[in-house]
Amino acid sequence: MKAIASILAILTLSVSLNAAEGDAKKPEAGKPKMNPEEAFKKLDKDGNGSVSKEEFLASPQGKKDAAKAGEMFSKKDKNSDGSLSKEEFIVAPKKKKNV
Repeated sequence: MKAIASILAILTLSVSLNAAEGDAKKPEAGKPKMNPEEAFKKLDKDGNGSVSKEEFLASPQGKKDAAKAGEMFSKKDKNSDGSLSKEEFIVAPKKKKNV
């Protein structure tokens, strides 16, 4: 009986350590997401009221996957002027419909 209790205690400890380890790997674990207006302001490095493609690609997401970020920029740039207005930036992406 003591052996079973010891095994259960070890398993419980192991599970809790693994869970804590998993939380530690998530850098945004306690960090609230930035709202779109704040994100726009942070990306607009030169403060001209728009986000250029270069500014967009210099973001953490752009550095992580430049091709995907470039594609996202092109989709958001509705008037194809090479920069994103606050309105273009803030528009939520359309969700894909499951057919």
